Amino acid sequence: MSVYPIYRPRRLRANENMRRLVRETHFSVDDLIYPMFVIHGEKVENEIPSMPGCFQYSVDKLVAAAKELVSLGIPATILFGIPESKDAVGSEAYADDGIIQQAVRAIKEAVPELLVITDVCLCEYTDHGHCGIIGDGDVLNDPTVDLLVKESLSHARAGADVIAPSDMMDGRVGAIREALNEDGYENIPIMAYSAKYASAFYGPFRDAAESAPQFGDRRSYQMDPANSEEALREVALDIDEGADIVMVKPALSYLDVIYQVKSEYQMPVAAYNVSGEYAMIKAAAQNGWIDEKRVALEMLTSIKRAGADMILTYFAKSVVKWLND
Repeated sequence: MSVYPIYRPRRLRANENMRRLVRETHFSVDDLIYPMFVIHGEKVENEIPSMPGCFQYSVDKLVAAAKELVSLGIPATILFGIPESKDAVGSEAYADDGIIQQAVRAIKEAVPELLVITDVCLCEYTDHGHCGIIGDGDVLNDPTVDLLVKESLSHARAGADVIAPSDMMDGRVGAIREALNEDGYENIPIMAYSAKYASAFYGPFRDAAESAPQFGDRRSYQMDPANSEEALREVALDIDEGADIVMVKPALSYLDVIYQVKSEYQMPVAAYNVSGEYAMIKAAAQNGWIDEKRVALEMLTSIKRAGADMILTYFAKSVVKWLND
């Protein structure tokens, strides 16, 4: 490569049009998935204190929010449910009249063009807050997988476009894929939370979804934040079992994992810009310490640059307005 003064890198940074022409990573509305929380009741729109600008919606309000996403050009939402009552086996998660099942039917009737992804897990629905059935103080893998299959089928029957298992149970992707195929849903994709870490960044989400564990933690089934090779093994297993999209969660502290997964497998990769990452930026911006727009766009661009094809982010609606500006 030529050296200074023959080569002057600043020539290609001199003005905005030149910077646009040579920009390597392009981040747009097409990359966005907006997470939403749905709760029983009518005309409910509860702002989540630790996630300013995000709400728990009743189904009627959720439909209005879904229409807003379509008007903004956001292609997809992922839904998380807060049940009316909880029990040891999370039975509302797979009930035909469960909150997610109601929400999916309502959205697909009102705005069928919006892609609806459903989170498949039990933690929001169990009275102990863990992601499966408890036995001897631990989550039992195979009995939990059986319930996740029931939940996935109930979501598919309600009209979900994509099934997204987030529980990190061994073998659940293969079991869900087999069940979907046998029930006539072979064309519904699975977005697997393949490398989901036992992260400290989930705190605000657990407030929003009312899903904090009542004892212990989730480190026996979610991944150790120190491990990246394990992430590659987890992703490989999910691909072999039939995952169509693989996810890394959280995103910001795991950019290296996103990069490795994309480089190794060339599969569609989703990255979840989680609640704690969102809340940190919102809090710092509210204190006047940072520029929310610039910091959020820089962070999201870094996730895209690392290799993510799609980003689940609570900033999605703001991003559309910022990019249009």
